[in-house]
Amino acid sequence: MLKFNRFRGGIHPPDSKITAGKPIEKAKLPASVIILLHQHVGAPCKPLVKEGEEVKAGQKIGDSDSFVSAPVHSSISGVVREISTQLLSPIGREVPGIIIESDGRDESAKMEAIAPATASKREILARIREAGIVGLGGAAFPTSVKLSPPEGKEIDTVILNGSECEPYITADHRLMVEQPDKVVKGMNVIMNVLDVDKGFIGIEDNKKDAIRRMREAVEREGDKRIEVLSLKTKYPQGEAGSLIKTILNRETPSGSHSYDIGVLVQNVATAKAIHDAVFEGVPLIERVVTVTGDVKEPKNLLTRIGTPFYDLIKECGGSKGDVGKIVCGGSMLGVAEFENVPTIKSTGCILVLDREKSRIPEERACVRCGICVSVCPTGLMPTILEKLARERRFEECMDYHILDCMECGSCTYVCPSKIPIVQLIRYGKEEIKRRE
Repeated sequence: MLKFNRFRGGIHPPDSKITAGKPIEKAKLPASVIILLHQHVGAPCKPLVKEGEEVKAGQKIGDSDSFVSAPVHSSISGVVREISTQLLSPIGREVPGIIIESDGRDESAKMEAIAPATASKREILARIREAGIVGLGGAAFPTSVKLSPPEGKEIDTVILNGSECEPYITADHRLMVEQPDKVVKGMNVIMNVLDVDKGFIGIEDNKKDAIRRMREAVEREGDKRIEVLSLKTKYPQGEAGSLIKTILNRETPSGSHSYDIGVLVQNVATAKAIHDAVFEGVPLIERVVTVTGDVKEPKNLLTRIGTPFYDLIKECGGSKGDVGKIVCGGSMLGVAEFENVPTIKSTGCILVLDREKSRIPEERACVRCGICVSVCPTGLMPTILEKLARERRFEECMDYHILDCMECGSCTYVCPSKIPIVQLIRYGKEEIKRRE
């Protein structure tokens, strides 16, 4: 048994996981999809198709020559109606994309499955890239790049993140309950590519059914390298640094990456996508999305990438009352969106909030209580950072390690003065990056 350590700080917001017991349903085939050409970390893709061209589900329609990038695929069969350079995106800006109108036939174009036991590491990494797989926990970092650590960086442990600590979201939870064998097989592929002998699957203890199902799957797979761990429920347990601290008692130094301390963290949905690409030849064209909050029938929907938000909200019976906000993500890390933006690879949740829940509280003066400092998982001083960012003292922000902020929102959540601390810190970080 491991002796667990605790990451510092953290909070216990209501989990609001009203869809935890809702099985995954297959969403209706959308009439049209918007496949954005930039929905991941790195270089955007360039279109590989032309307007008027017929495409199939799974067909690659965009790619880039950049190493840090991932191709995109059509999620339906149909006709390319438009290629635009200015489409709304959940990442907060206009990006290029391809609008495809469904022909209703849903014809697919798969790749040939490969046998990971006999395939080379180069072949497996090439397949993962060709399938367009990125981190599905929200970061959207190209997975083939993440599985290719810099020369001299040796990975000794893989951690699969099944914590899903963000309030409202249950997509990963249901995936572990309903398809645990695919998650474990995908993790097995990850560990073999990295030549790693030890792997952990960390799941918060409020998901007892997922813990049980994943342990059963590991036993069926017979992989003695993998251990499923029940972790204390505390936000942000699912953040990579928090997981590493809890499970291995290792800390990632400021300005470095987890591979600098020999650890690689992936999301359970990413592992499942790797399984689909390797064992079944299926690229990343759909994912589970939790649609929840103030909708008439909250659901976990297996959704084609590019489906507009309003289609999924409609499939859940529409909203209850006047909509105040539509949020992409949970209540802590989510970002408010327009209802006509499309789902992208990193969209794990659509949260609908009524006007009362969306009301912005009145900000008051800081009372210097220090609660924000006590809950910060990174050990920063949020009260100082928000003040420096507000006053545009960006060089001093760097002295207080503003770039180490994970933007988890714990500080804003506990602030008695209702100061938008994370919003101000995010502004400071963006200004620093822009000037650099």
